[in-house]
Amino acid sequence: MREDVEALDIKDVTANWVNAAVLQRQIDDRIKALADLSHTPLFFGRLDYLHAPGVELAEGAEGERFYIGRRHVHDADGNPMVIDWRAPVSQPFYRASKKDPLDVALRRRFGYTGGELTAYEDEHLTDPTETTRTSKLLQAEIERPRVGPMRDIVATIQPEQDEIVRSGLSGSVCVQGGPGTGKTAVGLHRVAYLLYAHRDRLARTGTLVIGPNRSFLHYIEQVLPALGELEVKQATVDDLVAKDVEVRGADPAESAVVKGDARMAEVLRRALWSHVTPPAEPLVVVRGSRRWRVPAYELTTIVEELTARDIRYGAAREALPQRIAHTVLVRMEQAGEAPDDRVQDAVARNTAVKAAVKAIWPPVDPAKLVLRLLNEPEFLAAHAEGVLTADEQRAVLSPRPARSVKSAKWSAADAVLIDEANDLVSRTHSLGHVVLDEAQDLSPMQYRAVGRRCTTGSATVLGDLAQGTTPWATASWAEALRHLGKEEAVVEELTAGFRVPREVIAYASRLLPSISPGLTAVESVREAPGSLDVRGSDDLDADVVAACVASLEHEGSIGLIAADARIPVLGKALEAAGLPYLAPGEETTSQSRLTLVPASLAKGLEYDYVVLDEPAAVVEGEPDERTGLRRLYVALTRAVSGLTVLHATPLPPQLS
Repeated sequence: MREDVEALDIKDVTANWVNAAVLQRQIDDRIKALADLSHTPLFFGRLDYLHAPGVELAEGAEGERFYIGRRHVHDADGNPMVIDWRAPVSQPFYRASKKDPLDVALRRRFGYTGGELTAYEDEHLTDPTETTRTSKLLQAEIERPRVGPMRDIVATIQPEQDEIVRSGLSGSVCVQGGPGTGKTAVGLHRVAYLLYAHRDRLARTGTLVIGPNRSFLHYIEQVLPALGELEVKQATVDDLVAKDVEVRGADPAESAVVKGDARMAEVLRRALWSHVTPPAEPLVVVRGSRRWRVPAYELTTIVEELTARDIRYGAAREALPQRIAHTVLVRMEQAGEAPDDRVQDAVARNTAVKAAVKAIWPPVDPAKLVLRLLNEPEFLAAHAEGVLTADEQRAVLSPRPARSVKSAKWSAADAVLIDEANDLVSRTHSLGHVVLDEAQDLSPMQYRAVGRRCTTGSATVLGDLAQGTTPWATASWAEALRHLGKEEAVVEELTAGFRVPREVIAYASRLLPSISPGLTAVESVREAPGSLDVRGSDDLDADVVAACVASLEHEGSIGLIAADARIPVLGKALEAAGLPYLAPGEETTSQSRLTLVPASLAKGLEYDYVVLDEPAAVVEGEPDERTGLRRLYVALTRAVSGLTVLHATPLPPQLS
């Protein structure tokens, strides 16, 4: 199929060089999408239907066989050899069961080792004598060692996951899922499915995946290309909002919480619209020998009408000169003249009209507006009255006022405020679909920033309330969805764990009553006796290094997770022992499998074996105990095959 595309000759089918360039780019993208991926087989399953799909069921009618894979593959004559996993005919591969076989007689799973077909496993779904059993190939695929970036899960999607993946484009979905339930993979595969089912629409409107940090995005960035989807953009919230200013500063927690509060949107709105000043004098427009007078009360009426229309500040400002010009044209017509649209445009560009517009409705730079709010106590107080308390206003004010936008040391929370102000001035472009991962950690203002990117589209929100590790982490999905502007979103909960062994997740779940009361604990489908080892240490650094050496004897990736303050010490200990290590986001290889991970960056990552250093230090590294325990919960649930916990000081009482 790739060679057919490479052999296309477009010389005689393009009218000009522009068409040729566009067509060539489409061909290049198609070639990239058809690239071979090493160790990634084209098919992983087979369905033998009792009857041909779409054909009326009749006695004696022959069934049909389909091979299911990551993408559609056809032969030289165009006949399908492998069916895309997203096609309707492939759905029973994930949904069919003994109770509801969906007209499937046989489901076959294929097993591979290094890209070579090594096994297969059959389920006769309509055979009453065959008992239901857990698929060994499915289990082996889930437990396969994790070296390199995140993989797709098309061969292992479960029925409850498939329902979310295939939900429609028009509705938004929020997925609450504990560690190892596959919520990130579900979100990414939902994007791939939507691009398959609604390609034309999403090609026009665009799709975006938002992750918590660059390390996380680097980890997941190969999933969609592996499924043939190359056009999906990925970014963090900071990437989205820090386009007009450079983030060089950091806020104390108290300040960041107030700046991230949704009430700041009202403060910004008041501050912006305070620039509109009702006219005090009439406007006189000179056209040739005639003078046309617009009284101040008529100008005031125009301003009041524009203000009441609930449109953006910038759009209203652009409309003002035209509204004034229209009033002048009415005067001209009453005087017997016959002006046309060109006259109205000329009046709108008149010097007197421009001066009046500038005085009534001055242009506002969003960054300067935010700078003034953060630097001038009187200006902030005037527009935060009844919205923020005096203490909250003091928390927002900069300790050292900056002289200009360029010299200011903007924080990440400041950039979000500027993004809000930008949207108040001119509407933010909306995409067709946005996936927001690790959503529990966003502030209300960050939710608003993401929501602006999908006002006319839909969203897939992924997260776990128990893993909220910021001072402003959301308390409920209802609250988060309200700030996002997607209150109608359906909330789904994934409680079956596939990544973390049962022993490990049960140990971590001891923290749930303290960090997220009422949240359903994850029930892991994987038993791994001996996967959890918790022990005290008299020589912590040496024992941590020894545990890493022991973990490296196993196949797969190793993560050494520690409190951020402990990272330099452990880095030196690993170097002294001759153990090379990677930083989060750097790709593991068969030669370099150990990653040293600050607890603050562990979220969303996974390793075959994890060594966790000093849990108490992880908790103490956060501003409050609940946030610290949530950070510890994240660190405890990164392991796929085994977790070793080492401590020199007593464990947090919640774990004992």
